[in-house]
Amino acid sequence: MSDAGHDDETVPDVDELLDTAGFDPERSVLTRRQAEVLALREQGVRQSTIADYLGTSRANVSSVEASARANVEKARETVTFVDALTAPVRIEVAAGSDLYDVPKQVYDACDDAGVKVNQTAPDLMKIVSDAAGEAVKGREVKESLFVGVTSDGRVRVRRQADNS
Repeated sequence: MSDAGHDDETVPDVDELLDTAGFDPERSVLTRRQAEVLALREQGVRQSTIADYLGTSRANVSSVEASARANVEKARETVTFVDALTAPVRIEVAAGSDLYDVPKQVYDACDDAGVKVNQTAPDLMKIVSDAAGEAVKGREVKESLFVGVTSDGRVRVRRQADNS
């Protein structure tokens, strides 16, 4: 591919980037190509430069990057799901609940289970609200939520899946 229209942006050593980050294709949800593109993008390399480096089109690099980011989000979602599923503290926050009541529910459940949670009430409300997205409007919980606290005190929030 021609470098016409591109300045001479330096491309870091991709193998070194992946090695330093500990990429293992046998244990990753990412393909090697996806990992390469993400590693370079995280270093600030433009898609057009990556395309030239890889001998492909910028559109292909964009597609690979989008797929990689979607895979990363699915992996995060899976970890959050498993954490919530296996958490020793699991409470359901019913639709219509007041967000301000959630910390007491969490603290009471943690006390009952002997689990320490290190968040203040305002921090817990923010964690729940941020993780719930549109399921919380202002102080009102609009959709049922599950709040789990892992044995090491991490709070995991899941919206109830819509299986309709």
